[in-house]
Amino acid sequence: MYSRLLKYPDKKSFFLFGPRGTGKTTWVKSTFPNALYFDLLEAELYNDLLANPQRLENLIPENFKDWIVIDEVQKIPELLDEIHRLMEKYKYRFILTGSSARKIRRKGHNLLAGRALTLTMYPLTYIELGKDFDLTHSLKYGQMPCAYSEDDPKAYLESYVKTYLEEEVKQEGLSRNLGAFARFLESATFSQGSLLNITAVAADCAVERKVAENYFNILDDLLLTCRIPVFSKRAKRRLVKHRKFYFFDVGVYRTLRPAGPLDRPEEIDGIAFETLLFQELASFISGQKSDYKLFYWRTSNNVEVDFVLYGEKGIIAFEVKRTGKISSKMLSGLKSFLTDYPEAKSYFVYGGDRIMRDGKIEIVPMKWALSHLREIIP
Repeated sequence: MYSRLLKYPDKKSFFLFGPRGTGKTTWVKSTFPNALYFDLLEAELYNDLLANPQRLENLIPENFKDWIVIDEVQKIPELLDEIHRLMEKYKYRFILTGSSARKIRRKGHNLLAGRALTLTMYPLTYIELGKDFDLTHSLKYGQMPCAYSEDDPKAYLESYVKTYLEEEVKQEGLSRNLGAFARFLESATFSQGSLLNITAVAADCAVERKVAENYFNILDDLLLTCRIPVFSKRAKRRLVKHRKFYFFDVGVYRTLRPAGPLDRPEEIDGIAFETLLFQELASFISGQKSDYKLFYWRTSNNVEVDFVLYGEKGIIAFEVKRTGKISSKMLSGLKSFLTDYPEAKSYFVYGGDRIMRDGKIEIVPMKWALSHLREIIP
């Protein structure tokens, strides 16, 4: 089992959301071994609390002082009112885990009105994997815990995708047409690392635009995908307005992405390379409770920087290329960005082995970048 670098409050309740398979339950059980644990996937407990949420108080020992864990809390949104009452009455500390806040918000329940923090668990990071990190493996299978621990990570990922279709989507009633949703998932992978054009995706999978838009919202709510905005602070240029789209994990993206004889492997590999840095940055920012926000930068004439981190401590720009050979053209996006934001730190992350510099641009291998995120992001 891998240790996680998630920062959590010592004395305040918190939600822990994240896609299935990222290790929420394992982390909670190992980090809080003395906690009182309630799993809403247990049918008897689920039925009891669904019928009467106030029964939760009777299940907690008198004068209990440790953490109380409610796993899969989104299955009974009404339980939050009772949890809120118990927090106020007994000062109990709760850890509330789930794979989505969609059902909670859809039924009009807030996330305890700010009385509990919200944390997100992502796939494993380079630092968490430690000596087990293998760049080739990560680019092919991603970094969910089971993708590293299973003997057959390919079979695991195929089962994982099927589980989401059948359990999360079907059982929650999020889509009545699984066939159309499956086609949509495949089509969405072609938007990975690109500006999202919902109309084009809808046409590709033969559904109405509103249906495709709802599907994308489902993926966002299940934390399977993320859309990052364009960076426009002090913009001196005309910028695009569309958001950039990513599945949360390289392995999930590659499992969903169809690859035919006409598909170029280097194109898929390049997007996987970019996705790996995306998920590492997203996880680092969330796990360390950093004030940095994740953006991309792109002008109306298609000059682009893949990722921009912006926070109180400054601006950090990243361009990512799978190639081992660098041309001056590849650095043009960062150079244009530095013209507008000369105070920014900038990194060109590539598939080679040497550390170099071109003016203010640091040129670094992927593995070096991942292992030095703590120094890169203050």
